[in-house]
Amino acid sequence: MSLVDRLRDHASEHRQGMLYDLMFAVVWVGIVSILFDLVFVSAPTWAYYLFMVAGIPAYFGFVFSLGQAEQAKRQ
Repeated sequence: MSLVDRLRDHASEHRQGMLYDLMFAVVWVGIVSILFDLVFVSAPTWAYYLFMVAGIPAYFGFVFSLGQAEQAKRQ
């Protein structure tokens, strides 16, 4: 099985999850960018980066809550 075939199989199996990942990343970066462009204008750069890095635990919280909602929907 070639690399292209494996990538195609992976993308077809995880299409919806990959879409959620992309949507979360775009929304998170957008919100943080807007906040630091409009609200926290004089904030230091390290605070901006800290908010961006905070997206990592926020993402895992999102994935966990999404899994809980799907599990509750099945019951």
